[in-house]
Amino acid sequence: MTESYETIQYDVLVIGAGGAGLRAATEAAAQGARTGLVSKSLLGKAHTVMAEGGLAAAMGNVDSRDNWKVHFRDTMRGGKMVNNWKMAHIHAMEAPDRVKELEEWGAVFDRTADGRILQRPFGGHQYPRLVHVGDRTGLEMIRTLQNHSIHQGFGIHTECVITHLLKDGDRLAGAFGYWRTSGKFVLFQAKAVVLATGGVGRVFNFTSNSWECTGDGHALAMRAGAEIIDMEFIQFHPTGMVWPPSVRGVLVTEGVRGEGGVLLNSQGERFMFRYIPEMFAADVASTPEEASRWLAGDSTARRPPELLTRDVVARAIRSEVDQGRGSPHGGAFLNIASQRTPDYIRRKLPSMYHQFMKLANLDITKEPMEVHPTCHYIMGGMRVDAETAHSRVPGLFGAGEVTGGMHGANRLGGNSLSDLLVFGRRAGLHAAQFAAGQNGFAAIDPKQIETAQQESLIPFHQAAQGEKTENPYQLLADLRTMMEARAGIWRTQEGLEKGLQELNTLKERASHLSVAGGRAYNPAWNYAVDLHNMLLVAEAIMVSALHREESRGGHTRVDFPTSSSDLEKVTTVVNLKDGGLAWKKEARPTMPDELKELLK
Repeated sequence: MTESYETIQYDVLVIGAGGAGLRAATEAAAQGARTGLVSKSLLGKAHTVMAEGGLAAAMGNVDSRDNWKVHFRDTMRGGKMVNNWKMAHIHAMEAPDRVKELEEWGAVFDRTADGRILQRPFGGHQYPRLVHVGDRTGLEMIRTLQNHSIHQGFGIHTECVITHLLKDGDRLAGAFGYWRTSGKFVLFQAKAVVLATGGVGRVFNFTSNSWECTGDGHALAMRAGAEIIDMEFIQFHPTGMVWPPSVRGVLVTEGVRGEGGVLLNSQGERFMFRYIPEMFAADVASTPEEASRWLAGDSTARRPPELLTRDVVARAIRSEVDQGRGSPHGGAFLNIASQRTPDYIRRKLPSMYHQFMKLANLDITKEPMEVHPTCHYIMGGMRVDAETAHSRVPGLFGAGEVTGGMHGANRLGGNSLSDLLVFGRRAGLHAAQFAAGQNGFAAIDPKQIETAQQESLIPFHQAAQGEKTENPYQLLADLRTMMEARAGIWRTQEGLEKGLQELNTLKERASHLSVAGGRAYNPAWNYAVDLHNMLLVAEAIMVSALHREESRGGHTRVDFPTSSSDLEKVTTVVNLKDGGLAWKKEARPTMPDELKELLK
């Protein structure tokens, strides 16, 4: 029997209130669409606020040689050439305009001596390119977008969990979920839906991601019939804190290395000089002396190897640990105190300084940090059209980390914030245009709503009937431990196959999840709902990783340690078919010759 529920109607519904969601909703409303924004948490608490180093845009304010062509080349090379080239092209072209727009809306960026927006160096970027506000850039972005968006007149719904996307035939018809505060159900009818739900990091044991990042959008997209791509490519940020325990997993912004921080092993060696890939050899300093000249501002010196792409640095740290040269707690030392004065560090990296002093009694102006790679970002996600951000499900759009293709096998630092601005705007624009072309709302079969309610409430019924039950907290811990071991930074065929077997056991256990108590503010129930999505996302990651028999970017197969020229031309695609996960390979579209020339 169907329980009563609230109904709310919008032309465009945006799910997710981080940078991508806010930018999409702002654009949709500006186009005249009646727009609603749904947030799983409170407004202003999205994972975007945790972005520290900056947003990448080729403005050329610090080095006039920078332009969109160099940014495009860096993005493609950083992504190991498997990016959606059209998305990378659009991103590099439009990012500067999105920065200027943000400034017009009130963003206060750090400035050069002559008053222009300051830009800092970052891993994988040829020139200083990251627009920043100290090391609080994501927070400033969210503050600016929120302050601007509240005047656009769209509806905002916080602490709402979306559990199902509803369809009328092939066309998307709306979304169904519940309020965390009361447990009561709500139906959002919409002519178009934009997914902007972020990443999947909570599937892993060690992650920089906030609690909301449970792969909701990836799973919702698959269940709605969308394809997702490149799920094997997981970025492990090289510098997550490993010690002391009070800050374990806390991210150390790449800005620390951008401002001169160096990586050292237990023997005091600056080991990154041993791990410079041939692809980047012409761009990276080959000696500590040249790196010192770069630090001193010598424009003829090449950037230090600590600013190689994240996948390279993460693997280098792991290799040092595996060879017995790791720090006492299984990581490496990141030292900026030896390179910069205390005043410089406190001025350029205020959040890093204050948070580690308060949380760990660690003074980064005097002591090194002990770091280890931590799950940070997924390059894979829902397949969307580069121009319109439209998926292959009519009426379903996407922007930000929930989508795939833009970053290829490895995302460059700072590209995520400019990505969500560029494609958040495009998703909102084209969702509004799609909605304007529809004659009324699509019909929703009441059976879909009844099924959605029943599936959401299963854990309560199992507790009442006294069946064999599973604790959602324990199951979540077991899933994350398994993913870290089987699909973490090193992968093998044997490990992935065992992981899929173990995942089947976890899925069987998940059918017996049980929660007690009421529905209002019930964390056990929320975890049970999240697990429904996380198990599907975990399977997509491992299936994709098993079939890509090479190492590339954020995907490292120990049994296939090199990259394959044939697989450079391949996209990994997964979708739900006949109740199971289907996998296939597809040829990537050919890049135009004029763009190929930029990569030489």
